[in-house]
Amino acid sequence: MPRKALITGITGQDGSYLAEFLLEKNYRVCGLVRRSSTINFERIAHLQDEVELIPGDLLDESSLIAALNKAEPDEVYNLAAQSFVPTSWVQPVLTGEFTALGVSRVIEAIRVVNPAIRFYQASSSEMFGMVKESPQSETTRFYPRSPYGVAKLYGHWMTVNARESYGLYGCSGILFNHESPRRGVEFVTRKVTYNVARTKLGLQRKLKMGNLEAERDWGFAGDYVAAMWLMLQQEKPDDYVIATGQTHSVRRLLEIAFEYVGLDYRDYVETDAEFVRPAEVYHLRGNYAKAKRVLGWQPRVGFAELIGMMIDSDLELLSKNAAKAATL
Repeated sequence: MPRKALITGITGQDGSYLAEFLLEKNYRVCGLVRRSSTINFERIAHLQDEVELIPGDLLDESSLIAALNKAEPDEVYNLAAQSFVPTSWVQPVLTGEFTALGVSRVIEAIRVVNPAIRFYQASSSEMFGMVKESPQSETTRFYPRSPYGVAKLYGHWMTVNARESYGLYGCSGILFNHESPRRGVEFVTRKVTYNVARTKLGLQRKLKMGNLEAERDWGFAGDYVAAMWLMLQQEKPDDYVIATGQTHSVRRLLEIAFEYVGLDYRDYVETDAEFVRPAEVYHLRGNYAKAKRVLGWQPRVGFAELIGMMIDSDLELLSKNAAKAATL
């Protein structure tokens, strides 16, 4: 019998890569999707014949119970959230409902249906926020600096609490920024690569950015989903930082991206206060030593390679769109 997994957020970046990964492991993969007239299946279009999509909503515990009863999973990966930090400032209550209380609803549904289910919670480096030490590890103090970070911290501690209070097999992956060609264009890395591709093709001249000195630890999403799976294969549940151990500023991201297409970012980039956060997270760098030691995991794709991969994908996407428009 193949093992079974239920992924919330299967239509997102991480969900699509995780679904691919689990299918390669011969899992039966189910994905939770909200009922909507505008669901975007683009990231999993190539998988739709191989996965089972089940309606459900993190705001509705009864729908989660029904989904678990239908999927009968051995493992649940909770990747669904309101995951865009700037939006969390505009919609803090909605962010709390999905990203914080949504975790409680999934955990409670597991306790009702089958407490033996192994549970993965997608925690975030944004929980560290105003960091007090660098690099950040599993023992670093949390100090979130956005409603998103606060909501993620709630979900993280609810997972720890369920593990320690009820014996639930629950793991939190404290994932640092992880990107790919499937990243939404609202996120800074994809915003840069997409607009660099547009600039290279002569479709625009200027790119407006916020704080260029903010530093992040960026890795490849395809590498990070393997760590999620490894966490649920251990004898005992625990929490792990997943990162590259290297940090780059937004300015360096721009330099690498524009250099990749033979341009100088200083000729095209303008700073705009509209894109500056009310409270900034200035520096994040993860220490993944525990994941390497216990899980045998380490990142494979380097930063410059990742940015090149994303630009190539965006150049191809824009060229296809242009060719399609020319035939209309």
